[in-house]
Amino acid sequence: MTGLSIKPRRAPQPETTLRPATLADVAAMEALMAPFVATGDLLPRSNYDLCRHIKEYVVALAPDGSLVGTGSLKVYSTQLAEIAGLAVRDDQQGRGVGKALVEALLVDARALGLEEVFGLTRKPLFFMRLGFRVAEKEQFPLKVWADCTRCPRQHACDEVAVALKL
Repeated sequence: MTGLSIKPRRAPQPETTLRPATLADVAAMEALMAPFVATGDLLPRSNYDLCRHIKEYVVALAPDGSLVGTGSLKVYSTQLAEIAGLAVRDDQQGRGVGKALVEALLVDARALGLEEVFGLTRKPLFFMRLGFRVAEKEQFPLKVWADCTRCPRQHACDEVAVALKL
């Protein structure tokens, strides 16, 4: 995704700032995502993949500059994108950081002219509070082809598909 429309701004917690990710953030993004990859809440993303897709990511920063959250908008077609790689540091959960990241990604999705955004999650209630509805994974064959076929949990998947019409 080129020209990420997200400008630095304040998240609901006045001490957290959102901005487009840069290559300088990759190491911190890897460290932030690692515990979620270990629990199976996130698919692993290599350093190469993060660098290659850095323009898809938004980060949330604490006042000290430390990275406390990240998420990406993965575009599949002119109509459809996925919110992926959403992670918020444990000590920042419940403070509006995840919500702010999702809302920023939705602003970008609308600016691109997308019709629908979806996600695969073990926390569907989080997304439902933001207006998403539960959906069938089969509605998103591009996602299944791109990621699910190489996922180690593909035959025992416990993620729920959620979707939002824009």
